Amino acid sequence: MNKLKVSALNLVPIREGQEDSDALHDMIDLAQYLEQVGYERYWIAEHHNAPNLVSSATALLIQHTLEHTKTIKVGSGGIMLPNHAPLIVAEQFGTMATLFPNRVDLGLGRAPGTDMMTASALRRDQHNGVYQFPDEVDQLQQYFGPANQQSYVRAYPAVDKQVPLYILGSSTDSAHVAARRGLPYVFAGHFAPQQMKDAIQIYKDLFEPSEFLSEPYVIIGLNVIVADTDEEAEYLASSMAQVMVSITRGKMQPVQPPTDKLDQVLTARELDMAKQRINSSMIGSESTVKQKIKAFIDYYGDIDEIMGVSYIYDQQKQHESYQKFKHIIDSI
Repeated sequence: MNKLKVSALNLVPIREGQEDSDALHDMIDLAQYLEQVGYERYWIAEHHNAPNLVSSATALLIQHTLEHTKTIKVGSGGIMLPNHAPLIVAEQFGTMATLFPNRVDLGLGRAPGTDMMTASALRRDQHNGVYQFPDEVDQLQQYFGPANQQSYVRAYPAVDKQVPLYILGSSTDSAHVAARRGLPYVFAGHFAPQQMKDAIQIYKDLFEPSEFLSEPYVIIGLNVIVADTDEEAEYLASSMAQVMVSITRGKMQPVQPPTDKLDQVLTARELDMAKQRINSSMIGSESTVKQKIKAFIDYYGDIDEIMGVSYIYDQQKQHESYQKFKHIIDSI
């Protein structure tokens, strides 16, 4: 097994009682802390028309984070290509790569990251966007490639910047794209674990070495909450449960304080859903989560990197959780 790496994804959620600016301040605090404790990369999501998230202008947030950190890689988890012209994406990320060499990642998704009415308001052809995804990945590779491989339209200053591309997926479809192009594959296990095993296997089986990657590279996004005890971790995870249920209710509320009375906040069906999600997440004490990680690898096969996602109301507890998770990964 390869030495596991550890990274983090931030959707930039607003906590109950906060303003938008507070969430952005927390985003930078977390990036600086993760850099300090040795995380590999820090990615920021793209979501639109979500009142509880401040991650709509992803490229701006990435640049802001790069400006306030020194060494950690910062990227998109991801840029949702149906919403953006590849030329504009290449210009933006080529500019950031010029300002911050070797620190910029470009994760690419094939879904709009929002509802269809909002997707239409983003002024891109949503009906064809998903199907154009493979071709648009090819366009981006060309824009970041050497000058002698460019066409008439060039994405200055992206030319020859070789910004690393990562293909994101929550089903088996994107596994084919990543494998055929010899690119790293990132699976969203934190919210769509149903096809994870099949997607990982398809990617590994079909992988074709490229100039970017000689062998498969798999990153898995997982919900991660580590505390001193299992009971405390489950208590902290009640905030995550409330966030997820609020999405299914269509309310998308800010991150709520934890509670030991989830049964009074959720319906019986919602409580069952929340428990299932908690059981499938990396939640518990260090010893519990370490065993969960080992069981995960036994079932899904070797992976290269785990990208932790956490909804924890108390920012200090969130920092401590990420530090404990880094300690676990380093010990495996």
